[in-house]
Amino acid sequence: MENQEYNSSFDKYWHIFKRRRMSAIFIFLPVFLASSIAIFYLRKPAYLAEAKLKFQRTNTTSNLTGLGTEINKLESVAQNQLTNPLNTEAEVIRSTPLVKKTIARLNLKDNQGRPLKTKKFLKKLNVKDVKGTDILQISYQDSNPEMSAKVVNTLVEIYLEQNVSSLRGEASAARKFIEKQLPDAESVVQKAEAELARFKENYKVVNLQEEATKALEVITDLQNQMNAAQSRVADSEAQSQSIRKQLGMNSQQAVMMTSLSQTSGVQNILQEIQQLESQLTARRNILQDRHPQIIELEERLTSLNRLLQQRVNQVVGTNLSQLNQNLQLGALQQQLSGRLVELESIRLGSIKQFSTLSNLQVAYKQRLNNLPRLEQKQRQLDRKVQVSQITYSLLLQKLQESRIAENQNVGNASIISSAETPDESMSSPIISYLSAGLLAFIAALATVYILEAKDKSIKTIDEARTLLGLTLLGVIPRVNKLRKYADEDEGIEYYSQRIIMRDFPRSAISEAYRMLRANLRFMSADKELKVIVVTSSVPQEGKSTVAANLATALAQKEHKVLLIDADLHRPVQHKIWDINNSQGLSNVIVEQAETTKAIKPVMGYLDVLTSGVVPPNPASLLDSKRMAALIDTFATKYNFVIIDTPALNVAADAATLGQMADGVLLVVRPGVVDSVNAAFAREFLEKSGQNVLGQVVNGVISHNERYSYYFAEEDYLQESFSMAKVKV
Repeated sequence: MENQEYNSSFDKYWHIFKRRRMSAIFIFLPVFLASSIAIFYLRKPAYLAEAKLKFQRTNTTSNLTGLGTEINKLESVAQNQLTNPLNTEAEVIRSTPLVKKTIARLNLKDNQGRPLKTKKFLKKLNVKDVKGTDILQISYQDSNPEMSAKVVNTLVEIYLEQNVSSLRGEASAARKFIEKQLPDAESVVQKAEAELARFKENYKVVNLQEEATKALEVITDLQNQMNAAQSRVADSEAQSQSIRKQLGMNSQQAVMMTSLSQTSGVQNILQEIQQLESQLTARRNILQDRHPQIIELEERLTSLNRLLQQRVNQVVGTNLSQLNQNLQLGALQQQLSGRLVELESIRLGSIKQFSTLSNLQVAYKQRLNNLPRLEQKQRQLDRKVQVSQITYSLLLQKLQESRIAENQNVGNASIISSAETPDESMSSPIISYLSAGLLAFIAALATVYILEAKDKSIKTIDEARTLLGLTLLGVIPRVNKLRKYADEDEGIEYYSQRIIMRDFPRSAISEAYRMLRANLRFMSADKELKVIVVTSSVPQEGKSTVAANLATALAQKEHKVLLIDADLHRPVQHKIWDINNSQGLSNVIVEQAETTKAIKPVMGYLDVLTSGVVPPNPASLLDSKRMAALIDTFATKYNFVIIDTPALNVAADAATLGQMADGVLLVVRPGVVDSVNAAFAREFLEKSGQNVLGQVVNGVISHNERYSYYFAEEDYLQESFSMAKVKV
């Protein structure tokens, strides 16, 4: 899209230049000659001296030592491939401080003896880079060859001094800054290391990764031990249950019975009780119950039972009646009871062991769950320590580099070619001619611009279409040199050459009128278009010629056509058709002549009603009921009625007749009508409510148009003039 707009603008300006080429040439030649003469005689000889500086990306000394290489590194700040660091150095050389030092050191003066201004100095100075190299070329132009060389060498010397001073200043500033930052950097390292040490001490951190591995192993081992403990509990429980069934007692009872059976005091009393009971039984078989021996034995038995109760209570802590068991166990029962006690101890020990192992596993799992957080914290602290240490080490390194760079006395620029006194001036006639040509070309362009700005006339079809906003119905090319002219002998003006459709039917202009005829037919496809008013904005736009040729074009299609000359100010249709104008439209309106006598046939299917006698007040005649009735009558008798009317800026007759017609056709001629009159005509037609069919651009000059599809100009002068001579 941008490319199309650019091409359109270029094409537009090119056609403007072509249209004004004669004026441009008329200005270009004298300005070029005058400028060439002035430059040749007034110019002074100029001598050009130049020197060359070579730049290095980094300082050679820095490269050899490996220190301070970044301080004076030559590179661009902008990250752009098109940016060249040499351009920056070139601007430094052209800077005001260096220029002023050069002017002051050489005491340079202008023509008035005053110190040379910086702007004038810079106009003579040229600093550019040699393509493909790291070399800057500094040149200075002066009328004095020795001074031009001195200026260049002095400027180079001042720049090199400034370059070295700038580099040393940068190194000194860097050293002071680093020395100021070193204590803070060291303090940061110490704080980071202390914080890491506190963290390891608080959380007992040695090696978290190894600790995590060991913790997993311990948790697995604990789980195995817990599983073994659970197995022992289940096994001891199963064995205990079997023994309890055999003994008929639970584990607690078995423990008590085992304790009593193994207590000698209890067993001795039991033996005594058993002996007394045997004696008592034997004596009862002999003696009565109230016998003293029986009573004595019973009392002794009662005493032993009380003693047994005391002994049992001392051993197991319970009453004898609560045991309800045989206090004397056999060997097997004692073994089973002992085994039951042993199994109970194993079960209780396994349960305690399981509980202890479970608590220990929970502790290890909690530690293991905390390890990621501790690892993250340790990494943060390690990173903090590492960054602070790297920063501190880098500052120490840069401090050493800055001290070395500060002691260097070499920049990154060196002279490879000093300026020498030039022997020949740099003036060239080609440059003079080019300067004169450029000045003349600018003057020609300015002339074209001024003429174009002052010229308010419509010049092209596009301007007419844009300004009026009307449908373009036809484009009529200009006939080269075809305008009214006078015979040298008789002084008679010939208009008959304007009827191109009749005299030159195969010409491009005739084809343009046929296109106009076709466009009008297309517009009348829905509504019949019979009465057409032809007018223009100003005189001399060729409306009468267009009306005559349009009528001829319609008649050639065997349509019955009436051409009315309603221009009662300057009628020309009788001259175009070379007929008598003694009776015409004005006579018919006032009924001084009959219509049949006033209308004259000029060719097949075409009749012409001339204007007749020019009345003192044409508007009153045209704006009358008689005129309206005549148009209605003509519309019934003819297929088309073409009415030639005055220009809109001359009279309002076209608007009056337009209300009686089917439409108005506006003729526009580039180079004749200006934008003011064209705008007035458009506004006038809009406000008067006319049915404007469209516009016909007449007299188009082909080389003024931007596009090549318009008809070319044609020259019919010789042929028309020969025909006129034959008629004479």
